[in-house]
Amino acid sequence: MTTHVSDPGRGETTRGSGWLLFAAVIMIFGGIMTLLAGVSAIAEDEVFLTTRNYVYEFDLTGWGWIHLILGIVITLAGIALFSGATWARVVGIVLAGLSMIANFIWLPYQPWWALLIIALDAVVIWALCVAPRPLRD
Repeated sequence: MTTHVSDPGRGETTRGSGWLLFAAVIMIFGGIMTLLAGVSAIAEDEVFLTTRNYVYEFDLTGWGWIHLILGIVITLAGIALFSGATWARVVGIVLAGLSMIANFIWLPYQPWWALLIIALDAVVIWALCVAPRPLRD
């Protein structure tokens, strides 16, 4: 188990870092919600708006598959963050960035939901960047 010293004489485990755990939990819940939005879009549920003349106009079913796959991968990356591995942080940052882009393009279908997920992804990126890094023994 690696440690990070935040105060002299006091060690904090990297796996137990509050920001890392926060990012992992938000990624898991956000991934599951993205997955569910994808399933709803694939089923062509009536909850989605249709906007005409949007630059990034795509088929709703296509967006559903993108969100379904992205949701699964984000959920798995969130679970991997519990290990405290550096690779999981890098993957988490990349996936949160991709999620921000996908939700920006998703704006005409679910504007408030997309804005909420973009904000949560920004917080996840910040949390993964400020969480203490493991020190080598």
